[in-house]
Amino acid sequence: MLDQIKSTSAFVLEKAGIQPELGIILGTGLGGLAKEIDVKCIIDYNEIPEFPVSTVEGHFGKLIFGVLGGKNVVAMQGRFHFYEGYSIQQVTFPVRVIKFLGIKHLFVSNASGGVNPDFEIGDLMIINDHINLIPNPLIGKNNPELGPRFPDMSKAYDKNIIKKAIEIASKHSIKVHQGVYCATTGPTFETPAEYKYFRVIGSDAVGMSTAPEVVVAHHMGIPVFAISIITDLGVPGKIVEVSHEDVQSVAAAAEKKMTLIMKELIQTL
Repeated sequence: MLDQIKSTSAFVLEKAGIQPELGIILGTGLGGLAKEIDVKCIIDYNEIPEFPVSTVEGHFGKLIFGVLGGKNVVAMQGRFHFYEGYSIQQVTFPVRVIKFLGIKHLFVSNASGGVNPDFEIGDLMIINDHINLIPNPLIGKNNPELGPRFPDMSKAYDKNIIKKAIEIASKHSIKVHQGVYCATTGPTFETPAEYKYFRVIGSDAVGMSTAPEVVVAHHMGIPVFAISIITDLGVPGKIVEVSHEDVQSVAAAAEKKMTLIMKELIQTL
């Protein structure tokens, strides 16, 4: 895998002509943050050797290089999911590639279902921990050049960055929660019993991504900040039938708040 990572990152760097300081992964319905980037280069995923291709609506499948918040960034406008049929190593391969491009921090966003009864649709939740129910991407032979065999996960989400994000949100009177994100395989939305189970085991929100990406980033020593937009509720009495289009619509409506926080947060790093 290491040879593939190095050859892919070398290809991308040569084509982009810009070395990023920070990586961003944009989730379902959240590709609009790319409009805030002073774009220098865009590379379609299907041009990149060894890269998977996004198959989900709302994931545009582009690697965007440019400037945001005064920093050189690379944004993944669309991610990959285990439910698409990719191996978990393929799902997280792009994270390893952008590490080798030179990023020092990783920002991750997603759309998720809220199981905390205090949440409302459209709320933002800063992730401070996770429960990963998707296969662990570190299963298999470990290469010490990528990271340790048994990485500690007690500080997977950077507390200093979280503190800054909360201060920025407060300054702009944006309500944010902190909470635990539960990652499941999907692609089905959850049953009422599953929502109840996720709450019982300590989750505040549930989705189909993010945790494997964070595991790999942390394995390689990249500080991570992650945020969810609550697009539906898995709370008794508030559960309604949900479609992917509903999720995209709510995410797009709340995206401006998330974009403001991320843009100012990047300026502080």
